[in-house]
Amino acid sequence: MTSAADRKLRAGHRSVEVHRPDKVLFPARGTSGQVTKGDLADYYRAVAPYALPHLRGRPLMLERHPDGVDGPVFMQKNTPAHYPDWITRVELPKAGGTVCHTVCDNTATLLHLADQAALTLHRWLSRADRTDRPDRMVFDLDPGVDDFETVREAARLLGELLDTLRLPSALMTTGSRGLHVIVPLRRGPDFDEVRDFAHRVAETLAAAHPDRLTTAARKKDRGDRLYLDVQRNAYAQTAVAPYSVRAKPGAPVATPITRDQLDDPALHARRWTVADALEQARTDPWADVMRRARGLGPARRRLAARHG
Repeated sequence: MTSAADRKLRAGHRSVEVHRPDKVLFPARGTSGQVTKGDLADYYRAVAPYALPHLRGRPLMLERHPDGVDGPVFMQKNTPAHYPDWITRVELPKAGGTVCHTVCDNTATLLHLADQAALTLHRWLSRADRTDRPDRMVFDLDPGVDDFETVREAARLLGELLDTLRLPSALMTTGSRGLHVIVPLRRGPDFDEVRDFAHRVAETLAAAHPDRLTTAARKKDRGDRLYLDVQRNAYAQTAVAPYSVRAKPGAPVATPITRDQLDDPALHARRWTVADALEQARTDPWADVMRRARGLGPARRRLAARHG
């Protein structure tokens, strides 16, 4: 049912209803103003041309906050039956059955998800047509203490190592605490192979800087060292999608950046919000990096050669 207070937003040839657009999802805190569901929809409609290339064809897990960030959170994998039939779905096997994931292929879908208070879109690292063959490899730089300088340094070191392996890489603030380093891959190796390679890269870096970096999965074993997390490189695991809003004060956004921006003193994990992430998106920070996918075979050989 549509009330007089609801809004209709045009997206291509579709009109999408945003119910209760004045519903506050992010209360005002400190210098950050409140963000309503209508604001969220406006942001996602504006950023859609930059976000959709990273979403199309990928199963999603939706992080929904129907009562705002101060209310309960729902991690939604299965697409509800009431979702419009024009939204793409993909049914994938799981233990004891299947899951019907939502796939965001267009702006109208993005607006519908905003109407459902899906603040954050977590995407698979593979596409729906070959879910067992990832085309992205992700390193999550997770600081042991709230010190972004350690993240900045780790990103530089990892970028340099990936360069020596001749693998292109891109950087993204997570909107939370750290950075993601993302490598585009040619589809071929399965998730186990990709995760094994990512782990070897992380181990190589941690061995060279054992006082600052670690691959220890248990927090108690890390101390204050930055954790090089490669566990997202697994079947059915997800990573936050570029330009997704995070459920943190001020509505920060997971935002692609250039390597040069690592030198910006103002950079931190929550540098951009729904108020200004679009400006960063328009600078095309990743340029053609995602179109320069590489196979893992040559990189494996180069990494092995480093170890003699």
